[in-house]
Amino acid sequence: MKQFNSLNSIKGFMDPEEGEFLYSVALEASKRGPIVEIGSYCGKSSIYIGKACEKNNSLLFAIDHHTGSEENQVGWEYHDKELFDSQTGRINTFPEFRKNIRNFNLENFIIPIVSDSVLVAKFWTINLSMVFIDGGHSKEAAFNDYNNWNEKIMKDGFLAIHDVFPNPEDGGRPPYEVYLSALNSGKFKDYETVKSLKILKKIL
Repeated sequence: MKQFNSLNSIKGFMDPEEGEFLYSVALEASKRGPIVEIGSYCGKSSIYIGKACEKNNSLLFAIDHHTGSEENQVGWEYHDKELFDSQTGRINTFPEFRKNIRNFNLENFIIPIVSDSVLVAKFWTINLSMVFIDGGHSKEAAFNDYNNWNEKIMKDGFLAIHDVFPNPEDGGRPPYEVYLSALNSGKFKDYETVKSLKILKKIL
């Protein structure tokens, strides 16, 4: 889609084919209510979802502490020195996130929540049309996001999980284990898959 061509210059790990698929699902979901994203980084996936929300005059709540996961820190594989904050000793993606959201004119459709997702979930009362999990990929972080947010999705809403790799040689296991847990719960069914992006539909 031409409207997303300029997203290639934004820092992030969302494949363009996955991103356009995420947009199409969010376009359907946002007709029914707001969406929550867990793990926004510099806003690439947020913009795909935010553009869908703009079409339907809906909202995306983008939750991220913006200090990065373990693999984003100094000495790790996905560290970006341009995002490093010398005052905290960790990365800080929030200024980049805000700039990107502003450049795409989405400040009225994407509401950033700079906090831990578990803390936010304790006080969350709004039914959601979709939850997109793309936060920390440790087992604890991935399951915390799923366990604290899956009940907040309305019936026939969507659960989207990024970086789901059935083959352990392709990537980490926790997102795949969360996907299996959702299926085995009986509350979700497979909807569609594009590369490492799994979409499930809530049936209970």
